[in-house]
Amino acid sequence: MAGLVLMSIKPKYGEEVLSGVKKLELRRRVAPLHQGDRVVLYFSSPVKAICGEFTAGRIYVGGLEELRRVVAEYPSPGVFEEDWEYVIGGSRPAMAVEVLRPKRYPKPISLSELRRLIAGFRPPMSYRRVKVDEPLYQVLSSLDM
Repeated sequence: MAGLVLMSIKPKYGEEVLSGVKKLELRRRVAPLHQGDRVVLYFSSPVKAICGEFTAGRIYVGGLEELRRVVAEYPSPGVFEEDWEYVIGGSRPAMAVEVLRPKRYPKPISLSELRRLIAGFRPPMSYRRVKVDEPLYQVLSSLDM
């Protein structure tokens, strides 16, 4: 069964994902993402809002060289040289997530609105799986899919 993941992303990269430019999202940390997961995007500062989502396609995990090979073989991945320097950096395993069906929400949900709906809400540093019994799950499930 597909899960629900809240992922923080810099606005520049989030815009590339939601506009369809970026077909692979590189992540410095390996996340417990699964093919078919619904990935809701929280744009970090200065936007500070949930702006859209995508469905996770294939998941690639590996070192820098292995992921470079995957990206090189992928048609129009939307991954640029500065992405490697900023996102991957270091020698630990990283991941690339195939972006399927990106969707921008008609009205973003601001951080202040999220905190009004869920007391003490804090966006994740990178990502987090959202459990069915959490108030956040109810909020994210109600978003325009």
